[in-house]
Amino acid sequence: MRLENKVALVTGGAKGIGMEIALKFAKEGAKVIAADMSALSYQNDNVEGVILNVADNNQCKEVFDYIIEKYNRIDILVNNAGITRDGLTAKMTDEMWDMVIDVNLKGVFNLTRYVGPQMSKNNYGSIINVSSVVGVFGNIGQANYAATKAGVLGLTKTWAKEFARKGENVRVNAIAPGYVMTDILKTVPQDLLDEFARMTMLKRLGEPEEIANVVLFLASDESSYITGQTINANGGMRL
Repeated sequence: MRLENKVALVTGGAKGIGMEIALKFAKEGAKVIAADMSALSYQNDNVEGVILNVADNNQCKEVFDYIIEKYNRIDILVNNAGITRDGLTAKMTDEMWDMVIDVNLKGVFNLTRYVGPQMSKNNYGSIINVSSVVGVFGNIGQANYAATKAGVLGLTKTWAKEFARKGENVRVNAIAPGYVMTDILKTVPQDLLDEFARMTMLKRLGEPEEIANVVLFLASDESSYITGQTINANGGMRL
């Protein structure tokens, strides 16, 4: 029970990678609040679903206040919520750009601006920001997405310094997944999926549970001396 009696907030927790993270945390003993724009697609006694648009700062403050009132603390924050609106730069509209920036980057800031200082005050916490291989290497047709996921890596290093600047036991790390079989990839043609797989050393795509395993490690005290780092969970892409 690596997270026994811990309180965890997971965004984008209704399905996909976020669902796997929430369920894995619950299995390890945590009380989990899974926040998403839609209702949970599963049931677990230790997972509570809340509706949240992370791009809305007022909603983020309300969810934060609700959790603090109920549990008096947040021990783990996983900033997992994200969207894509792909298109070549010449054809990318303001709406496509703004939507992705608001959710993937501003949304990460909106929650952490409340949770991070609270963790510093309590002298304990682990924040895990979900970036992407696209944030590390870029990708054609994803200028907006790449910008947000690269920005998340900068926020990770900054917050690792800010929230522990007086020696507080608060850690901030990032994970940069490669291509993982979530609902987003299920719409991608099989020939492209095969190409993505060939780009990895392991010659396959990732599974959501494999990403959740890394997030669990970063959330637990097993990673107690790791902060400000990015773990590239991508099957060996770009080696």
